Amino acid sequence: MENRMAHEFDYDLISLGAGSGGLSVVERAASYGQRCAVIERGKIGGTCVNVGCVPKKIMWFGANLAEMIKDAEGYGYDLTCNGFDWPKLIDRREKYIDAINTWYHGYLKELGIDEIDGEARFVDANTVEVNGTHVSARDIVIATGTVPSLPDIPGIEHAITSDGFFALQKQPERVAIVGSGYIAVELAGVLNALGSKVSLFLRKEHVLGEFDSLMQTTLMERLGQSGIELRLRCQVMEIKRNKAGKLELQDTHGVGMDDVDQVIYAIGRHAELDTLKLENAGVAVTDSGFIESDLYQRTNQANIFALGDITGRAALTPVAIAAGRRLADRLYDAQSDRHLDYELIPTVVFSHPPIATIGATEEAARAEFGDRVRVYQTRFTAMFNSISGHDVPTAMKLVCLDEEEKIIGCHMIGPTVDEMLQGFAVAIRMGACKKDFDDTVAIHPTSAEELVTMR
Repeated sequence: MENRMAHEFDYDLISLGAGSGGLSVVERAASYGQRCAVIERGKIGGTCVNVGCVPKKIMWFGANLAEMIKDAEGYGYDLTCNGFDWPKLIDRREKYIDAINTWYHGYLKELGIDEIDGEARFVDANTVEVNGTHVSARDIVIATGTVPSLPDIPGIEHAITSDGFFALQKQPERVAIVGSGYIAVELAGVLNALGSKVSLFLRKEHVLGEFDSLMQTTLMERLGQSGIELRLRCQVMEIKRNKAGKLELQDTHGVGMDDVDQVIYAIGRHAELDTLKLENAGVAVTDSGFIESDLYQRTNQANIFALGDITGRAALTPVAIAAGRRLADRLYDAQSDRHLDYELIPTVVFSHPPIATIGATEEAARAEFGDRVRVYQTRFTAMFNSISGHDVPTAMKLVCLDEEEKIIGCHMIGPTVDEMLQGFAVAIRMGACKKDFDDTVAIHPTSAEELVTMR
């Protein structure tokens, strides 16, 4: 093992940020005997645990139950919904998150990892200042994540972001959501299923711009069918609060919207770098405002690394965790080439219905490989929905390359696809071809069997 123990420093490794990436790298480094600390200005667990993946999925589960109550009639149940208690769901959600936070504190203590509360600023390449005290380390990892972006328009102070959504103590009756990415469609689906009246403002004519076209069109159809108002090529230009406390909007077409309870922006996230004082350590930043790093998480400074959303690459919790663990393996366990492969990363959008995807879209594949691309796809209504009368579409696509039909992309939308993709992602990463799928015996009757029976 490379000898990186340098006791002239307070620690061998400090992580700036106790989110998914920061926690994963110090946990793995501590297992290799390194002296570690994490510095966090907010709640432990970062965005994912507190205002991201975890609370989002709980709200999604709640929204799914609302839909299943409607499904029950088709299966012979005589059910009535006597109301929905938003504060009760929020209370249980926050207790669940608090339990995760508490566990993290205990786990770090058990591993001998120090927690330092506060905001870190670089003094030099080996030293940061936090709460007026200098703390040094041989290696420093920057894993401070990103924050939601807001536009500069009149009245923007009346709007909230996804962070604000998770702070709502009362369910809004009328909501305007601005954005077309995965956060926007997830929040729109949750609020709509729970009974809020939702309008979705899209800058272009579709959602999920970087996703396969089959996913875009299928979800767009379902959003409209579910009662969400889609305002295409339209943006909010001004927000005002009236005497009754409601919000009034003006959009790019000069159309107003009155009696809005909440305006939620989900137009992207950006890195807050100013407080880090990166210039004191000489850390380079990209033109798009993220920390410049390579596939080994290295910045331009030999002992400073960057993990997770702060790098501007694949802003997903499991990506940050995987990159952090691999970085510690390389630095402290002599795994000299250990790093995360950023290709073929599976991901799920928890829309209604969910989307699961890995690899190249058909559009990207054809742009790169032309006629060498072969595509197989199917569209159907799953058995559960056929019986329930809740007409939710399922659509699947395999993107294959060359005569051997190596699978370079898999895209699915529909109920339960979020649980299907993980196993198929393993096969695709191992280089599976269409024939491998064809030669696999189908599990019947399931929606997943369509992936191994497609013609």
